[in-house]
Amino acid sequence: MLHPSASTTWARIPGNLVLLAIFFASTFAIPANPIRCAAADTTSSASRPNVLLFLVDDLGWADLSCYGSTFHETPNIDALAQSGTQFSNAYAACPVCSPTRASIITGRHPVRVDITDWLPGMDAARVKDRRFEHVDDRENLALEETTLAEVLRAEAGYQTFFLGKWHLGGEGFLPTDQGFDVNIGGGHKGSPPGGYYSPWKNPYLQSKHDGEYLTTRLTDEAVSLVESASEKQRPFFMMMSYYNVHSPITADKRTIDHYEQKRSGNNEFSGDTPTIEERDAVTRGRQDNPDYASMVAAVDTSVGRILESLKDQGVADNTLVIFFSDNGGLSTLRRMGPTCNTPLRAGKGWLYEGGIREPLLIRLPQSFTSNKQQPPKIDSVACSTDLFPTVLEVVGLPLQPELHADGSSLLGQLQGQAASDRDLFWHYPHYHGSLWRPGAAMRSGNYKLIEFYETDSAELYDLSIDIGETHNLAKSQPERFREMRDALRQWQHRMGATMPTPRSSSSN
Repeated sequence: MLHPSASTTWARIPGNLVLLAIFFASTFAIPANPIRCAAADTTSSASRPNVLLFLVDDLGWADLSCYGSTFHETPNIDALAQSGTQFSNAYAACPVCSPTRASIITGRHPVRVDITDWLPGMDAARVKDRRFEHVDDRENLALEETTLAEVLRAEAGYQTFFLGKWHLGGEGFLPTDQGFDVNIGGGHKGSPPGGYYSPWKNPYLQSKHDGEYLTTRLTDEAVSLVESASEKQRPFFMMMSYYNVHSPITADKRTIDHYEQKRSGNNEFSGDTPTIEERDAVTRGRQDNPDYASMVAAVDTSVGRILESLKDQGVADNTLVIFFSDNGGLSTLRRMGPTCNTPLRAGKGWLYEGGIREPLLIRLPQSFTSNKQQPPKIDSVACSTDLFPTVLEVVGLPLQPELHADGSSLLGQLQGQAASDRDLFWHYPHYHGSLWRPGAAMRSGNYKLIEFYETDSAELYDLSIDIGETHNLAKSQPERFREMRDALRQWQHRMGATMPTPRSSSSN
C-alpha cells in the first residue's frame, strides 16, 4: 500500500509507470517486520493446542494455598497445580509490572526492549536526598518488537484475545496494535481506571450496570470468547490479564465477610499484624488482610470458571494453561503493604526474592501427557522470558531465538528432562514507591547477588539454605562475590543497560 503522503507525487507520473512501479514494489519489497506480514499457516491449525495464559497483577509467591498460604483460599488454582506442574523457582524479569509484561509477550529482557520501569514510572525528583538522576526508558512497547500474539496469529492462524490490564502503551500501542484481535479492558493505565466497581472509567470496557465487579465482568467476557472461539476451526490464544490484586485494594463483596470472620475468629491471625523493618521501609509480617484475601479469591473463582468453560466446550484436553504473576506481592512500603511474602524477603519493587519470585503453574495438553505424567514440581529456575518459547514449542511452531532472545523453552523440563544451568539477571536502576533505590541482581545456581548503587554496596546469599536472604556471605565468600559482581557488570555492558548517573552539583 502506498503511503497517503505520496499521493500528490504519484499523481504527476504517467499511469503505465505507476502500475509498473507498484508491480515491482509489491513483488520485490521486503517487509520491515516479516512476522507481521507472513501469511497464516492454517493447514494444520485446527489440531494445534489452544493457549490460555493467566497473568495476575502483584500476586505474591506465597499468596496461594498451594504455595503455603493459610489465610488465602485458592481451591481452583490449587487444582490446576495438582493437574500440572508447580515451579518453585520461577522469576519475573523485573520487580514491577510493565517490564515483566513486555518480557512475557516478547521473550526479551526488559533491558533489551528498553522498558525497565512501570509506565510511566516514578519521577526520581520525588525522592529527597537521592544520589542519582532520573533514568529514562520507553513509554510503550515498540511496534517493531514481535509479540507472541503476532507469531501465533501470523504463522498458525490463531484467534488472539486480550482481557484486562495491558500497561504497555495507549492509543497506537494497544493490544490490537500488537497482534491481538480482541482487546477487552486493556489500556495504558496500571490501576483499574475508575476502580473495581462500575461505573468505572475504562474506555476499553463499558459497564453494563452499576455495581459490577471488574474481575467478574472480565471473566464473563472470557467465558463468552471461549464459547465463540470453540465454534471455529482455529485455535485461540487468550491472555487473561487480571487487574487484581493491584491497588486500590478493593474487597470482593461476595467473600469479604468470610475473611473478616476468619481474621477475627482464628487465633493464628489475632492481634496486631507484625511488621519487619527493611531499610527505610516496613514489610508486612503476616497474611491477614480480609480485603486482599477476597481479591485473591476473586481471581481463584475466575480461574475456575474459565477452566470449566474449556471443559464445557470440549477443548480442555487440547489447551496449554499457564498461570503466572508479573511481580512480587506488595508487602513493603513506608507503612507496610497489603500482603506478606514470608518466607521471602521484602516485596514488589525490591530485588530481594519477595519482589521477583513468582508462582508459576503450567498444564500441558493431554497429548503431551498420555504416556508420561508431568512432574508435579520443578525446582530449577524459570523466568518470564521463557513463556514465549515454551508456547511456541508446545503448539508445534519452530523456536525463533532471534526473537525470544532471553528465553528458553520449558517443555523439556515439563516432560521430565533435566534443566541446563543458566544465570538470571535483573536490572532496576530506578527509584520506586516501595522505597527501593537503584540496583541490580544476579542468580547463579543457588547463589544470589544484589547490588545497591546508592551505597556502593552488594550482598550475597545462598538461597538453598537461606531463602529469606538473612545471612550476607559477601565477606565469607569473597571470591564468589567478586566473580558474580564482575559477571553482572559484564552482562550489563553486553546488553547496553542504562546505568544511573550521579546528580550534578547544581541539582537540587
